[in-house]
Amino acid sequence: MTAVFALATALLWGFADFGGGLLTRRIPALTVVVVSQSLAVLVLGAVVVATGAWTEAGPGLWYAVAAGVVGPAAMLAFYKALALGPMGVVSPLGSLGVVVPVTVGLVLGDRPGLFQVGGVVAAIVGIVLAGGPELRGAPVQRQAVVLTLFAAFGFGAVMALIAEASTTLTGLFLALFVQRVTNVAVGGGALYLSVRRGGRALPEKGFGVIRGALPALAFVGLADVAANGTYALAAQRGPVLVAAVLASLYPVVTALAAFGVLRERLRAIQAAGAGLALVGTVLIASG
Repeated sequence: MTAVFALATALLWGFADFGGGLLTRRIPALTVVVVSQSLAVLVLGAVVVATGAWTEAGPGLWYAVAAGVVGPAAMLAFYKALALGPMGVVSPLGSLGVVVPVTVGLVLGDRPGLFQVGGVVAAIVGIVLAGGPELRGAPVQRQAVVLTLFAAFGFGAVMALIAEASTTLTGLFLALFVQRVTNVAVGGGALYLSVRRGGRALPEKGFGVIRGALPALAFVGLADVAANGTYALAAQRGPVLVAAVLASLYPVVTALAAFGVLRERLRAIQAAGAGLALVGTVLIASG
């Protein structure tokens, strides 16, 4: 079940990143973060009330708070990088954050088998190759790389923190709710400061753009929440190292979505990287 939950995480994060990247081309990135996470808070709040999850409040929720603080900063940096594009390059580099939870897993005692070690190496190299060919050129591209690497570390930290926030399903609902409330508070504060400094909260064409994009914003927020949940379940049911590497295949999903929908051209080495990541997935799962 670890592999199933982790691969579900990769799919959910991949499509959420694709949707978020598209939205930030029309709506300021901070606004995308705040609105999408606010919609997720509404849904999660209803789930917490319906399941009575608030009764499981405990010290572990501080991990959720920490994840909620780190997450918006990483998400904002990543969305800005995606807006600079191309998605098929930015997203794979974002997966380098896998180093954080993998290190945590090894410290906690994960001892992968030979096939799994080979799979981990193949998957990580494949993800890097999927983005490598475009890492030269204009300053804008270098800015996207810097933003993505910052985001990658943040994403890795969130993965490590949310896995520690709860050990039960209903407790996980509460942890995800707390994380999202913190996301909105931090993101909202950053948006307020941005507006005070002359930044924009609304698109150039006004609030109507946001109103029309509400379904897409809801999808991005809920897919991200669901991905955090499935990752936590994966990390609780098996080696953190396996869960983290499989979940971090989400950039391949984003790259393929960009290729299929936006017709972004993938170079041969990028396609080979995606194939190598797939081979790594099979090796990890078979181990």
